[in-house]
Amino acid sequence: MKTTSVDASLRKEFELVDAWGLHSGIDLHGCNPVTVRSPEKIKQFVVELCELIEMKRFGECVVVDFGEDPRVAGYSMTQLIETSLISAHLGHAANPYVYLDIFSCKYYNPTVAAEFAKKFFEAKDYNLHYTVRK
Repeated sequence: MKTTSVDASLRKEFELVDAWGLHSGIDLHGCNPVTVRSPEKIKQFVVELCELIEMKRFGECVVVDFGEDPRVAGYSMTQLIETSLISAHLGHAANPYVYLDIFSCKYYNPTVAAEFAKKFFEAKDYNLHYTVRK
């Protein structure tokens, strides 16, 4: 199915049920380790993503490095947006990954967000799951 038809169908559902919001879970695999391990790049990603999906950032992006277990150690990021929240965990593991969540009461195209994230982090692939919250 083409991105535009998915967007049109999802937007129609969003409006039809008078949705409270839209949540996307984007799991990126095989990412560029340099980008995933850079707080500056992570913050740049957030700014560019918010511009792309037309979300207004509220406050500063918070990026924290933590975790003792090498399998899950990495950066966690949160960015409040006026319509809710964007968050992610970026793993430092041998095969770097990004688990990105976007929740907004304002509609956005989750496929556009996923494709942008894939390109930015140079991921080999991704899984996208989205839910219309009613």
